[in-house]
Amino acid sequence: MNMINQSIPEFETQAFHNGEFKTVTSEDVKGKWSIFMFYPADFTFVCPTELEDMAKHYSELQGLGVEVYSVSTDTHFVHKAWHDTSEAIGQINYPMLGDPTGVITRGFGVMIEEDGVALRGTFLADPDGIVKVCEIHDLGIGRSAKDMVRKVKAAQYVATHDGEVCPAAWEEGEETLTPSLDLVGKI
Repeated sequence: MNMINQSIPEFETQAFHNGEFKTVTSEDVKGKWSIFMFYPADFTFVCPTELEDMAKHYSELQGLGVEVYSVSTDTHFVHKAWHDTSEAIGQINYPMLGDPTGVITRGFGVMIEEDGVALRGTFLADPDGIVKVCEIHDLGIGRSAKDMVRKVKAAQYVATHDGEVCPAAWEEGEETLTPSLDLVGKI
């Protein structure tokens, strides 16, 4: 299922965030850039390293107007227990969405049905809830929050600079491209 330029699926779920349980809906996330970071399960191995890595970049992402939502098929209660017992997960200040029914995970197309868990899927949605970046990894391959920050900056640049595109490995402040007939065969 291709999510690029598609709306995020509708959902309503419980989250663990800043020591509290709260309801989060697909409408709540609109109005700012959002990262949805799916992972297989709490109390596992690669997952805490990824969520901790994202926690280290969370303030930078917030400065870019981005909210991060981690999502697994665990409940919000399990998220709280993990947060309270893991040094790595205890660093998380972004909402941890529970998806025990798999509605959100299936809506983003990352459910492993036979196991009832998510692939490592990362989605960046713009303030209208339209997916601009989609990255899916096999379970044994961890992600880089630093590279996601780079992709956020590129997506935001493209969104605010009509007609310009960001070349491979583009970093903020570097030259962009303006596709035209004049560039054909010159790159």
